[in-house]
Amino acid sequence: MPDAITEAKIFTCSQSTELAKNIAAAYGTSLGNVITSTYSDGEFQPSYEESIRGTRIFIIGSTNPSSENLMELLLMIDAAKRASARHITAVMPYFGWARQDRKDKPRVPIAAKLIAKMLEAAGATRIITMDLHADQIQGFFEKPVDHLFASTIFLPYLKSLNLPNLTIASPDMGGSKRAYAYSKALESDVVICYKQRAKANVISHMELIGNVEGKNVVLVDDMVDTAGTLTKAADLMMERGALSVRAICTHPILSGNAYNKIENSKLEELIVTDSIPLTQKSDKVRVLTCADLFANVMHKVHHNKSISSQFIM
Repeated sequence: MPDAITEAKIFTCSQSTELAKNIAAAYGTSLGNVITSTYSDGEFQPSYEESIRGTRIFIIGSTNPSSENLMELLLMIDAAKRASARHITAVMPYFGWARQDRKDKPRVPIAAKLIAKMLEAAGATRIITMDLHADQIQGFFEKPVDHLFASTIFLPYLKSLNLPNLTIASPDMGGSKRAYAYSKALESDVVICYKQRAKANVISHMELIGNVEGKNVVLVDDMVDTAGTLTKAADLMMERGALSVRAICTHPILSGNAYNKIENSKLEELIVTDSIPLTQKSDKVRVLTCADLFANVMHKVHHNKSISSQFIM
């Protein structure tokens, strides 16, 4: 007779506490007990306050800046390994540092590769994440990676809007694959923005490929940082005759004066997930939870069931 599957335990890093509570509730359990001690110089030490020997544990933590978020996740993985956890799954709703997935100029790091190796060195035996900035980051890992798509969250919402003359838009050439996948699911047209950057986060020129006149446009992207691209694209599309412009972005980094840009833009609304907690409130920002998606996948992973139904893009 095979051994019965023992119940998994779910823990959280401090930056993802609210989301982790929701994931645990959707999973049907409560969060495990972890305390963090902090030294006067800022150094910190997480500690599991219950036995995890021989169990599968899920550690939930997005690795958005500051770098302490990543460090906390690494320390919790290392502590779990040394406490003899049997399986250690790092649940990273947002995989930070993913924009550095290649050398785009001489003498720069490939940070996404480095992060992958750090997670594995710490002791992670599996990674669960959502909407990586670049799909090929999965190849940086030697351990299994479950790459989930937020389209399972966004598509039902978009369909509920019943927008006539719907057109899906990509804010840049790199997101065209994602835009085409959404357009196929929604049976809509596609337009693409072509942009040139003066430097990181600064757009020098943007042009529109396709017709948006008389259309209700939905911009699709994996993350929104300064919101410069989205707001510029929305203004451009409204100038070209669009009826309305919305944006769906999985990860709401929203740094700098992003909230002001959104409020002052012609965006109807920005729809995001709670993979990263919002730092401000905005009437234009709508948050859809990813807790049920992660809880469902975590449950299936623990019970060795197929998760292929979660991959619709």
